[in-house]
Amino acid sequence: MTPQPIELLAPGGDVKAIKAAILAGADAVYCGLDKFNARNRAANISLDDLKGLLHLAHQHQSKIFLTLNILILENEFKSLISLLNKLVNTSIDGLIIQDIGLFHILRNHFPEFEVHASTQMTTHNRGQISFLEKLGVNRVNLSREMNLEEIKPLTAFGLKKDIGTEVFVHGSNCISFSGICYMSSVQNGSSGNRGRCSQPCRDTYQVTPAGKDYPLNMKDNSAYSDVKDLINAGVASIKIEGRIKKHDYVFTVVDSYRKQINSVYQSQETLENRDNLYKVFNRDFSNSYLSGNIGPEMFIDSPRDYSIQNVVKQKSLTSKEEIEEASLSLYREKDEIKSFAEKEIALINAEKPSLSIRISGELKAPLKIELIFQKETVSMESNIVLQDHGKEPLSREVIWKRFKAIEESEYLVKDMDLSNLAENVFLPFQELTKLKKRILFHLNGNRNWKEAFHLPKPNTAVQTPQNLSFIVMIADKKEAYLSKNKDISVLFELPNCFEEAAKKWIQFFREHPLLIPYFPSVLIEKDYETAVEILKVRNPSLIVTNNTGIAFEAFENNIPWIAGPNMNLINSYSLSAIKEEFGAVGAFVSNELSKQQIQSLKKPTDFKLYYSIYHPNILMTTRQCLFHQITGCEKQIVDDSCLYQCNKNAKITNLKSTDYYVEKSEGNYHRIFDENHFMNLEITNELPHLFNGYSIDLKDIETKTKTEESKESIISLFQKMVKREEGVFEQIKVKLPHTSHHSYTKGI
Repeated sequence: MTPQPIELLAPGGDVKAIKAAILAGADAVYCGLDKFNARNRAANISLDDLKGLLHLAHQHQSKIFLTLNILILENEFKSLISLLNKLVNTSIDGLIIQDIGLFHILRNHFPEFEVHASTQMTTHNRGQISFLEKLGVNRVNLSREMNLEEIKPLTAFGLKKDIGTEVFVHGSNCISFSGICYMSSVQNGSSGNRGRCSQPCRDTYQVTPAGKDYPLNMKDNSAYSDVKDLINAGVASIKIEGRIKKHDYVFTVVDSYRKQINSVYQSQETLENRDNLYKVFNRDFSNSYLSGNIGPEMFIDSPRDYSIQNVVKQKSLTSKEEIEEASLSLYREKDEIKSFAEKEIALINAEKPSLSIRISGELKAPLKIELIFQKETVSMESNIVLQDHGKEPLSREVIWKRFKAIEESEYLVKDMDLSNLAENVFLPFQELTKLKKRILFHLNGNRNWKEAFHLPKPNTAVQTPQNLSFIVMIADKKEAYLSKNKDISVLFELPNCFEEAAKKWIQFFREHPLLIPYFPSVLIEKDYETAVEILKVRNPSLIVTNNTGIAFEAFENNIPWIAGPNMNLINSYSLSAIKEEFGAVGAFVSNELSKQQIQSLKKPTDFKLYYSIYHPNILMTTRQCLFHQITGCEKQIVDDSCLYQCNKNAKITNLKSTDYYVEKSEGNYHRIFDENHFMNLEITNELPHLFNGYSIDLKDIETKTKTEESKESIISLFQKMVKREEGVFEQIKVKLPHTSHHSYTKGI
C-alpha cells in the first residue's frame, strides 16, 4: 500500500456540523444515524439527510463515513440488516464498526463496504491488526493512548497489509482505554459500548488528599504541532473528536488543521499559533499521549470551557476589570466565528438532488425513458416495443409500482411526466423490471443495485452442558499451588507489562503445567511481543484472552483459545465469528448483559460458553497515573519503573458517596474498581442450560467486599453451589457481603 496524502477526518453530529466540516476543508466526515452509533447524545442525522449529504460531500471531493460503532444486541440484527440493505445502494464511503459479529457479516455478505475498525476495538498491537485484516477491515483507528514511536511500526505493518491507520489528534480525551471502560455502565446502566457514556470521569468527587475534586478529568487532546510527524509516519488519517460539538467548533478546528496540513505539504513548515483552537470549547490542551510524556500535566481541575482562562494566562491578566474586558472580547470573537460559519453553511444545499422522469412511447415503438437531472439528461428505451394487449395497460400506478425502488436512491423524484405516453399500451412486467434495474444502475453510480439480503440465523445446536467446569482466576505466583486441585481449572492472569524475560514466565508455566494462561486486554509493543513468545514457546493446551492480537496468534499456532469477558461478546454472530474465523473453542459472555439479553444468545455447535459469577468489578484501565490526582506522587512522568515496581491502592468518592477503588499492581496499568465485587449466583439457576462452566476471580483487589474466609474455603463454597447443594447460596452471601450485579437487571 503506497501512502496517500494524509486524510483530515472531521466529526459531524448534525447536518450543520457536517456542512461546516466540508466547507472548512475536511477530506472526510464521520457521522451517525439515530441508531447504532456511539454518540447517541449527538443530534445525528436521518437516512434521507445522509443521502443528500453524500451528494454534497462528493461534489466537494470529501467522503462520508457512517458510524455503526457500538455492540449490537441479538434482537437488533434484523433492523440493522434492513439498514445495511439500504446503505449498500448508496455512495457511502465506509462504515466504522466495533462489533465482531458485524465485521463478520459485512465481510461475508456486504463486501461492497469499506470497513474501518473503531477506536472501541482498542487496537494497539500487530496481532490485532492481523485479527482485523482477517475480518475484512480496511483501516484501524489506533488506541489514542499510543505514542508516536509505537504508532510508526504499527502503521508500517498495516501498510504491508493494505490497512491504513487512523490517529485521533484533537478533542476530548478518554482516561480509560476505549472499549474497556465500564464505569458508566456499572454506575447507571449507560454503557459506553452502546454509545450512552454518561462521562462519570468528568464528575466532581469529594476532595482527594492531593486536593483535587476532578481527579479523573483530563485536558483535551491536541496534536496540532505533531501533524508533520504523523504525515512522515505514514498515518492514513488524522481524526478530530467531537460529534457532540456544534458547527462553529467543527468549522474552526477543521479549518485550523486544514491550514496546518497544507503548510506541511507546501513548505514543510509547522504552524505554531493555536489561538483559534482556544476560541472554541476546550479543556486546555495536551499532546502527552502522543509524545509519550504521560503525567500530571494531562489533568485539569474543571471539565468546563478553558477559553477565558487561556486568555488570562496568555496575557498575564490580574485585575478583575482586565479579565472582564478580555472575556467580553472573547465572547464577541466566539459570536463572530459562529456567525461566519452559519453564513457559509447557509450557502450550500445538503438536500437530496432532484430528478424528473419523462416517459413516452407509441404503439409498436419502444418505451422511452428520460432521467432529467440538473445538468444532464440520460435516455434509455425498452428492448421490446409497446403492445396493444397484456395484463395491465401502462399507467402512473403500474409504472411506479415497478419503479418504486428509485425512492431508495440518493435522488428525490420531483415528478414523473407521462403526457407523451400513448393510452392503452402494454409492456411485459419483466421488461419494466429490466428498465428499473438500468435506471438504478445509473442512479447508483454505475453499480448494480443489490437486492435485499436476509440474514440467516446463526448455526446452532441444542446443547445441554454436562459436567460443568469450575474455573478460578488468580494473579499471584504464590497461589499457583491451587492448580493442583483436580476439581477446578485455574487461570493465571498475566500482567500488561513484562519486566521479567519471557523465559522466566515460560519456566513458571512449566513448573505449573495445569495453570491456564489468561492474557489481559492491553498488550502494547514489546509487552505484546513477550506475550507472543510465551504463547509460542510454552504452547499451552488452552488459553483465555481478552486481547484479539493474542487470539490471532493462538489461531495461527493451533492453540485452543477462549475469549475473555472483556472481548465484549454480546451476540450470537460474534460467537460464530470467533469460532468460524479464528477457531475459538469457547467464550465468556460479557457481564454487561442482562438475563433477558443473555438468554437470547445461541451457542454455536461444539462451542462452550462461560460466565464469571464472582469477581472484582473492573470499571476502567488507564495508561495514566491516577495517584498524582489522588494521593500525590513526586514523579512527573510515568516510566518503566512505575509500571514494573509501583504497587499502591487509593480510593475516590463521588458526591453520592459511592467509592471507587484505584489499584496499581506491579506490571499492570492503573485500574479502577467498583466499591463492590460483582456476584451473580442467580444465573446458575435461571439459565442452567446455556453455560458449560462458571468462574470466580480471587485476585487480591481491595473493595468493600471483604471476607475472612481462605481462598480454599471460598472455592469449596462455590463448588458446592455449582453442584446445587442446598443452602449454599445463603452461606456464600453471608461469607461474601457487599456484592452487586445490577447489570444482570439493567443490561447493556
